[in-house]
Amino acid sequence: MAIEDGDLENAVLILTPSGRDASLAARVLEQAGIATAICADGDTLVARMARAGAAICATDALSPAVVTKIIAVLARQPPWSDFPFLIFTERAATTRETERTLDAFSGLGNVTALERPLHPLTMISAARAALRARARQYAARSAIEQREREVRQRDQFLAMLGHELRNPLGALQNAAQLAQRSARVTPRLEHPLAVIDRQLHHLTRLVDDLLDVARVTSGKIALQRAPLDFGALCFGLVEESRGTSRERGLSLAYEEPEVPVYVDGDRVRLEQIVNNLLTNALKYTPLGGRVAVSVAACADRGEAEAVLRVADTGIGIAADTLHTIFEPFTQSEQALDRAQGGMGLGLSVVRTLVELHGGSVVAASAGPGRGTTFTVRLPRAAITALAPDDLTPISRREVHPRVILIVEDGPDNRETLQELLEALGHTVHVAVDGVEGVDVALSVRPEVALVDIGLPRLDGFEVARRVRATLGRQIFLVALTGYGQPEDRTRAAVAGFDAHLTKPMDLDALERMLETLAPDARAETGAPARISRR
Repeated sequence: MAIEDGDLENAVLILTPSGRDASLAARVLEQAGIATAICADGDTLVARMARAGAAICATDALSPAVVTKIIAVLARQPPWSDFPFLIFTERAATTRETERTLDAFSGLGNVTALERPLHPLTMISAARAALRARARQYAARSAIEQREREVRQRDQFLAMLGHELRNPLGALQNAAQLAQRSARVTPRLEHPLAVIDRQLHHLTRLVDDLLDVARVTSGKIALQRAPLDFGALCFGLVEESRGTSRERGLSLAYEEPEVPVYVDGDRVRLEQIVNNLLTNALKYTPLGGRVAVSVAACADRGEAEAVLRVADTGIGIAADTLHTIFEPFTQSEQALDRAQGGMGLGLSVVRTLVELHGGSVVAASAGPGRGTTFTVRLPRAAITALAPDDLTPISRREVHPRVILIVEDGPDNRETLQELLEALGHTVHVAVDGVEGVDVALSVRPEVALVDIGLPRLDGFEVARRVRATLGRQIFLVALTGYGQPEDRTRAAVAGFDAHLTKPMDLDALERMLETLAPDARAETGAPARISRR
């Protein structure tokens, strides 16, 4: 049956210079049960192509202008699409004429030439073959759209899961830090508190890895690059791991580079790479084993590279597993009997982050029980000197007392964070929902406000907008939330937040942030504190 603008996905478009020829071709196809749509001109064909199954065109109906328009449409078709054309050509007297005809329409891509005079069965079979091929393309489109819906749903679920997990983790970490900083901690409590702190960091890392897989697969990881000393970064992480290595009865060695090795990278993500590899090595190396970490400058492949190697004498990796070890949710079978936990996500995240930095990572092992070596190669940066990092412990820094507002509906998070900040010498006010948060902020005029996003009555974004509209830049607004996706940070910035901290909060990060604020001048002048953003 002939259709105009209905369901074109199973229809053949027909374009000929003569309406009679088009009607004749349509009649033959319709008698065979093939839907058709006759196009009055080339513009009509171009307008319908994206929704149609195939097109039959006569060469004399395809002027250069029409062909140019069709090629432009085809250039914009999605990857799953390869629109099929059946071209009626006149019988060529020579092979050269045939080649010229085909060359004229080569830009159309998926072209089948049908030479006149044409038997109806040939046209019918060619049209059916084209429609079958197009149907497979539409099926691929549907599968891709379904996959994209599933990915969106997964990302939404993971974002909500991350938020729901981070809230209790935040309260637990606040309480642990408060207990660790208490003068009443006895030697008997030091060990269990250290265990709690270590396991909280482990749980936080698992949540981060889980959410990073979602960000990786959807391409939502953006690097915040800066020149840094890669050797110094690795040395610091190795030193932080010495306590873990001693607890597990392992030898941990670090070989520093002969010269400073600089890279242009995201410090947080590079630390994540090194930590994941180091954690794996310590986890899967048995008592009495050895883990060796080295950083070197290398140019043996014709490029200046920073090379990190993490080698262990642990359980090793079977040869048939090496090629899949960086895939998500993949673990070596030898790890299962050790009950070490984990979700098989760390190495997948490592590979993606290394590749985002323009580098590569490979694993090598002589087999089960014979250890593993991971080698990371990153492009070196041509830097000769960097400003040293401020690694002064928070407890030794000068802390300026601040007036801080906490807007948080979760009582455990709110109360433990209030106690923790007050223990550090700050004056703290609290609000339990968004409306109260705005009221307290406008009456107290704090220097800093830590605002949860998922608040009742008024969400954190609206709190920030209203407070910023009245107080302007006189207040430093921090989004303290379980939502840590890049789009959440963007929304926070648009709403007026100065900074974004993800639960569980890193107290050192907050303290460093507070150090960037100018000392409170209100005691002397009565004016709001000046905010200095260095």
